[in-house]
Amino acid sequence: MKRILLSICFLFFIGVSSFSQSKIEKAEKSLKKKEKTTENTKSNHNNSRNNHNSEGDFLTEVVGEIIVQAFAYSIYAVAIESPFEMENKASNAYITKHPYYKSNKGNYIYDWSEDITFFRTDLSTRYISENSKLKGMHLNLEMHFLKRIAIEGDYLQLWENNPNFGYDNLAIYTSLAKYYRVRSEKFDAWWGLGASYIDGSVNEFGFTYGLGAEWFIAKPISAEVSYNQTLINDESINKFNGLLNYHFKQFKIIGGYEHLRIGNQNFSTVTLGTGFFF
Repeated sequence: MKRILLSICFLFFIGVSSFSQSKIEKAEKSLKKKEKTTENTKSNHNNSRNNHNSEGDFLTEVVGEIIVQAFAYSIYAVAIESPFEMENKASNAYITKHPYYKSNKGNYIYDWSEDITFFRTDLSTRYISENSKLKGMHLNLEMHFLKRIAIEGDYLQLWENNPNFGYDNLAIYTSLAKYYRVRSEKFDAWWGLGASYIDGSVNEFGFTYGLGAEWFIAKPISAEVSYNQTLINDESINKFNGLLNYHFKQFKIIGGYEHLRIGNQNFSTVTLGTGFFF
């Protein structure tokens, strides 16, 4: 009988300990650098390769240079602009003071008018919620200049308050340099590169890339999607946003869905906020 009771108690405490971590704590733990064991079994394999390296070097250099140049040209055309687009009005589109400013245009306009500005700042804040225990907020600042370029800074703060296991929080700071690849009056799309700093018990930087687009359906509505991924310690932080914006004057009201995957933990949240253009 004592053995049975001891076994039950042991299983109970094991079960409690396995669930005693919050989602945020589990996410942080999965992002931390893991120790790796090294093996010294590669030397023989590397030596066997050296005998074949001298063969075909000339052919490799010639063909390789052609492939690299063709690849670089293709990458430039896809990521920046192709020669066929240079004659299009969108190639020289101007930044608007804010979406739907005295017209039905979005972030860009083709013709010179009073809608145009050479520098614009977008500031927004959004509240996010997964459930009664897990909340968060986004603070986002984006500065547009040189028609195609923007710098974005984003601050994400998550809070988790579990009555059984206490209070936990996590902050992620992201900075992106963005290039607006598509710049039409009703639709624009961008890609960006940058870095993120993960606070809390992780305290590390990771490389970040992102993609996004906004469609100005009809005044005063626009639909916006964005995705970015941060690579850190063989894990990643993925953020996806699907938002609907209601514009009035230089303001907007934001509502939608945000999905976060931080390490091995998923967070599905609803979001609501407001933005300001100046």
